[in-house]
Parts: sequence; structure tokens; C-alpha cells
Amino acid sequence: MNRRLPATLRELSECFRSKSLDPLTFTEHTLRRASNRVKQLNAFIRIASQSALEQAVASGQRHRSGSTLGPLDGATIAVKDNFCTRNVATTCASRMLESFVPTYSATVWDRLERGGAVLVGKTNMDQFGMGSGTVDSIFGPTRNCWSESLEGERFRIAGGSSGGSAVAVASGVCFAALGSDTGGSTRNPASYCGVVGLKPTYGLVSRHGLIPLVNSMDVPGILTRTVEDCATVLNAIAGPDDRDSTTVKKPFKPVELPESICLKGLRIGIPVEYHCEGLSDEVLRTWTKVADMLEDAGATVTSVSLPYTSASIFVYSILNQCEVSSNMSRYDGIEFGLRSDEDASTEQLYARSRAEGFNGVVKNRILTGNYFLLRKNYDKFFQKALQVRRLIAEDFDKAFAKVDFLLTPTTLSSAPLYADFVQGTNRDQCAVQDFCTQPANMGGIPAISLPIRLSAHKLPISLQLMGPNFSEQNLLTVAKWIESQVEFEHICATND
Repeated sequence: MNRRLPATLRELSECFRSKSLDPLTFTEHTLRRASNRVKQLNAFIRIASQSALEQAVASGQRHRSGSTLGPLDGATIAVKDNFCTRNVATTCASRMLESFVPTYSATVWDRLERGGAVLVGKTNMDQFGMGSGTVDSIFGPTRNCWSESLEGERFRIAGGSSGGSAVAVASGVCFAALGSDTGGSTRNPASYCGVVGLKPTYGLVSRHGLIPLVNSMDVPGILTRTVEDCATVLNAIAGPDDRDSTTVKKPFKPVELPESICLKGLRIGIPVEYHCEGLSDEVLRTWTKVADMLEDAGATVTSVSLPYTSASIFVYSILNQCEVSSNMSRYDGIEFGLRSDEDASTEQLYARSRAEGFNGVVKNRILTGNYFLLRKNYDKFFQKALQVRRLIAEDFDKAFAKVDFLLTPTTLSSAPLYADFVQGTNRDQCAVQDFCTQPANMGGIPAISLPIRLSAHKLPISLQLMGPNFSEQNLLTVAKWIESQVEFEHICATND
């Protein structure tokens, strides 16, 4: 390959259609890139070389015969390692599942595969998705491709817990990647890595085959370089699924982004509570600049209040740990997960298997969740948290009665250094990193993170748009307009 690679799915599809690029040749180049240059970033846990080449050969045959399956046919895509992929190991970056090879695929990957997508590999993550930096994996931390240095501990974190997927896209290896979003785990790394990160409405995309963390908040997320690519992937994976009772039963109407976008009459809300402690000056200036840009284009920009925002992170933490304690109970060394060599008793086998299979973060959340769920604490913590969660959802309902969308920061700053990030505990870092993102999961509403500009340190700064339930069509339309105005410069995909 002796020319610049296509940057978007549309360009790639056109190259395949014109025969200027072949899916097999392109996939071989992608696999070399993932294995060599990007290896130092530690974005991938496993490269699926054999299956990728087989999928690419099949795609090439379809392109040559004129029977392509759609815009994703032959496109290289990465999948976070908590989505089951048939015959490809799925570990959740944990020792507990390091030998697990699923016999079935998650619905989201199954639909992408049926659309002709090529699976490059499984991406790195925080163990079981419990983190906000992709630093707690048994395979080591993922390094942000925007880092000034990759040596020692002076690299920038990728964000979490879908940091591997974000780096796979940002570095140009893949056109899209699947992440999961429980409290911002798609949008947070999207922000730090300068890519688009979408959390769809809860129930719009099937969770079947996504190894659960918090069932009531988990949503498959999408990471791409452009809003249009994000819409293309969403169109491929969204819609009812008989294997997931939480998906909506109404057929999904594909998102169609207009070429010409008018913002006159659009109402944008600026939540005052998101102007919080720890918000960097650069993020604040970026937030203000984009709000002014929207207003200049004919939108009405007003302040709104979401009073329970300050309580949201605490409620999220309680509910997260309660559901974690329930979901992790299945990993007992007998039915699921790592089995210890301990054979003194069944109880000892359970204890040793879980002690060896889980890291400290997972153990801490399990123990804390069990504490909250004790009979004497149930009403005081879990039940009260559910009540406040309802109030948080009502905050959004009231806000969206006045405005069409909310514009907020995604993260409070650009990507921190790994050396600084690990000085804080997992709990403290999640409270900071998820502050702006987790309320959307509490309300179940869609949200998208968009890269806007580079900081003084040449690191991406992003903003977040949130909308009412099932407003993906309009949400992505406004996001595309912002994207066209800011013209964020991604890292170029070259022939290295």
C-alpha cells in the first residue's frame, strides 16, 4: 500500500467499490499495523488474525461479484473484551475469565459480522469494566496514542473502561470499535483519545452477549472517528432482539444524516451544575466557545438546572456496587470462571477461586455491594439510591421539556498522566472521571462525546451532547454540525 489510507467508512467502501483497494490486502495491512506499531500502545488483548483473514477473503469475493452486504462489508472493527465472540477468547481483562472461549457471539457483533465487518481483535479494558483509565487489566495499561511519551509511567491514560477500543480507532487501526458504557466507559476514553463516542438510549441496542457489570445501566457503545461512521454502525446493530428482554420492541428506524443542517429554533441547555470543582480552564473555554458557536448559528442557548447532579455520582456508586456483587456471584470456580487447585472443601474452593481470579478493585466492589444489600442496610442505601435515581431521571425529563439537548463537558480535563492517575484510588478516580457522564446512564438517555480541539499540551478536549430517550436521529445530526464546524484533526492513518 503506497498511499494514504481511507479515513472514513464511506471512503473505504468507495475504494472497495472502485477496486482501488482489496479487503484482503487492506486487512493484512491492518493486522500488521495492530501487531507492530500499535502493539506498544497495548490497545489489543488479542489479535484475531485467522478469522479476520477469512472474513476479508469472503468480503473480497462479495465485492468482486457485486453482492456486498452494505457499508460495513470489509471494514475493520475491534470489539471490547467483554463482548462474547464465537471461538475467540473473551476475558474481561481478568484472570477469572482468561481461558473463556464463547460458543456464541454477542448480538451486536453478530449483526456487524452479518454486515460483512472484519474482526481485528479484542481490545483492552479495566478488569470487568470496573475503572475509568484502562489501567487495571491483567494485560497491563493501555497507552493513549496522543501521549507525548510512551516511556515508563509518563504516558497519558486512554480513559476507561473502553480505552483499548478508543485507542484502536484513534490510532487509525480500525474504523470503528465496540465499547460498553455503564457510567461513561465509552464516552470517557472517546474524550481522552479524540474520537466520537456514542452511548445509545438504554434498550435501543441489545445487551445479549455483553458480560454484565450493572444490568440496569450497561449499554453497548460505539467509537468511531466521525459522526457519520457512528451512525452507520448504530444502524447495523440497533433494534429489537428476542434474546434480550430489555430491548425495545419497536422496529428501529435507521438514522439518516442530512447534508445540510439548520439549527434555527434549536434549544440548547447548559446545566449549571456541570460547572463544577475540578473543571479545567481549557475545557471551560471550549464549552463556552461551542455554546457561542451554536447560538451564532441560530440556536437558543439557555442555562438549565439539574439539581440532583451532585448526588448522582454517589447514587451511581451505590447501585453499581450492589449490582456488581450480584453479577460477580456466578464466578465460583465450578460453574463459571477460574478454578483454584484448592480441594479441602467446596467452601475453600469458592474462596480461593475468587481470591485468585479477581483483583482488588473487583473484590472491593463485591464486598461493598454486599454491605449495602445487608437486610439492616437495604432501605438505607439501596432503596434510597433507587429513589434518588428516579429524581435524577426526572431532572432530565424537566430539562427536556424546556430544551432539545444538553451541552456539557465529557471529562473535566484532557487525559492525565498515568503516573498521576494511579496516585488516586479506583473509587476516587471514578468519582472524578465519571462526574459528567454517569447521569446519562442513570436516566437511560442517549449521549455522545465529540472531539473539539487540542489543548496546550496537544491533547484532545471533547464535549458531550445529551438528548431525550430515542433522539439519536436529531442528536447525531446536531453532533455532525458541530463536527463540521470545529474540523478536529485526527491522527492520520498512514502506511507505517
